[in-house]
Amino acid sequence: MHLMTDAARRWRRRIRDGASGGARGTRRFLRSRHQVPVLIGVLAVAGTLAGVIVATAGGPAAGPGSSPVVPATRPAPGRSASPVVPILGGSAGTGDSSFAVPAARLSAGPDHGSSGSAKVAPLHGLRQADLLVVAPFSLSGRVRAAVSRLPRVTSTVAIEAAMVMINGRYVAVLGVDPSTFRGYAARPTAASNSLWQDVADGGVAVSYTMGTLDRLSLGGEITVAGSTRERLPVVAFGTVGIGGVDAVVSDAVARSLGMPAGNAIVVSAPPASVASLEARIKEALPRGAAVEPLVTEEAQPSGVGLAAGDGLATEFMSTSQLTAALRAAESRRGLPYVWGASGPTSFDCSGLVQWAFAQAGVSMPRVAADQARTGPAVPVSELEPGDLLFYDTDPTAPGYVSHVAIYLGNGWMIQAPEPGLDVEVVPASFGAQFAGAIRVDPRIAAEMAGGLA
Repeated sequence: MHLMTDAARRWRRRIRDGASGGARGTRRFLRSRHQVPVLIGVLAVAGTLAGVIVATAGGPAAGPGSSPVVPATRPAPGRSASPVVPILGGSAGTGDSSFAVPAARLSAGPDHGSSGSAKVAPLHGLRQADLLVVAPFSLSGRVRAAVSRLPRVTSTVAIEAAMVMINGRYVAVLGVDPSTFRGYAARPTAASNSLWQDVADGGVAVSYTMGTLDRLSLGGEITVAGSTRERLPVVAFGTVGIGGVDAVVSDAVARSLGMPAGNAIVVSAPPASVASLEARIKEALPRGAAVEPLVTEEAQPSGVGLAAGDGLATEFMSTSQLTAALRAAESRRGLPYVWGASGPTSFDCSGLVQWAFAQAGVSMPRVAADQARTGPAVPVSELEPGDLLFYDTDPTAPGYVSHVAIYLGNGWMIQAPEPGLDVEVVPASFGAQFAGAIRVDPRIAAEMAGGLA
């Protein structure tokens, strides 16, 4: 396995010292990138889970020691009453704009965009989404102004961010003004004029992963349930730029669903300033609001094995844990792939990893992009059973980890592949989409899983 970077060592010291909730730098991949997309996860989970306090939107949490709250919306008679839950997310990175985002036009011809919505402004350059401020209530203009004035902040945009029920499953959704937000999206998605105009016209754009793996139809409709239940047309498959976010709607649609108006702020800043800005932004926020970095700088790969005395060897999974996790994974062979499923009878790729490792007593975060940061990178030549293999499979966000498999040894891996296929053991793949491998450290994994819950 590789030497960990100084940034990674500092991050691990923070874990040992009791700091939590930050992703500061285990080197994830075998090839170099300037920035690493980071999925931070949810600020609070759905109200059906234990320990979550449900409150009405409209103001910060009150009282000493109060827990983060999720906004509840008052249902209209005869409508859905699904909760809307604030999220934190991560940058999906940028990529090659030559990929055409799959899109279905709501209307055609020169009058497109004139059916009640404003014409979306053309793309004027890309911006990196570096930090996300989010709250379970609307953030005032004064708060956004205070954040925007901080030194090194280059731009901000107000959005809505929440977990909303789509086709019976909670999905991270953004509500945006397409004209002002599109520059923060992944390059291929940002460049799609039809996607943003159709979102402005009342459609929903879903991530490439959700669209393809959940077998949605472009031009078809999905059921979106917030404080009201609506049927929205699917207008495009394209990652919007915040990793782990699977749908984007206009801010008008977001508010009709009960998402608190302007409850989140995307912040762009030089990567080297993100850590210091995080602390400064926290000082400007009201109680109940949070800020998380969306990217972390990546070190150059070293290609050198772990140095003796680094102190990490005893922190990896024991033989008995590895055996339990691998046996659990292999016991699921033949069970169906279902997007968003985490067992015990159906799985998606990261759901299989999370379930199998849980049988060994190891807590893992839910999505592949976060699982990719649960231990140091290892080169292919040093892979061992139980290491995790990661892949970039989303053409609308090149560089974003979207698939994971478990290495079994001797050139084989087990994975939940895609809809229509079952959990399978196949030869390990190290082709063009291979992003790298890591060896799970249970302590890092537990810290991340706990921070995302």
